[in-house]
Amino acid sequence: MKFSKKVIVMLAFISIVGFTLEVSQSNNETIEPVIAESEADVAVKSPAADLSLIEYEDLGMMKASWYGPGFHGRKTANGERFDQMAYTVAHKSMKFGTLLKITNPKNGRSIVVRVNDRGPYIEGRELDLSKAAAHELGLIKRGTGRLKVEKINIVGLDNYTAN
Repeated sequence: MKFSKKVIVMLAFISIVGFTLEVSQSNNETIEPVIAESEADVAVKSPAADLSLIEYEDLGMMKASWYGPGFHGRKTANGERFDQMAYTVAHKSMKFGTLLKITNPKNGRSIVVRVNDRGPYIEGRELDLSKAAAHELGLIKRGTGRLKVEKINIVGLDNYTAN
């Protein structure tokens, strides 16, 4: 039992410290710790996006509000659980899954959100943003704002979104 505890402690130490073990092929079978590459030395490449497949359809200015804490975890109109920290939006009639680029003209901030719910149900409002989306756009304190809305169309893909 003592041996297995030592092995577990050693493995935990190795995983926390970030060492790897290199087994030597020599006759004496020594094990030498080798420092793993730092993350700064590793180049991360993102796949190239073909921007010609993305079209923006200007939907104009819309009055938006936000909702979150009272609805967090409840089912949305499309059946998924509402996550107030996701970038989602409610609209009365847009297809579920529609992607929208929303820009706050007062501060220039833009985000992309996905339609996953119905609403808002207050007259004069056209969008209900999740709390995270509202926060990113700078709407939390004011509660509402007029935002520029663009529908993102992906050439050849939009016929596959379900409602």
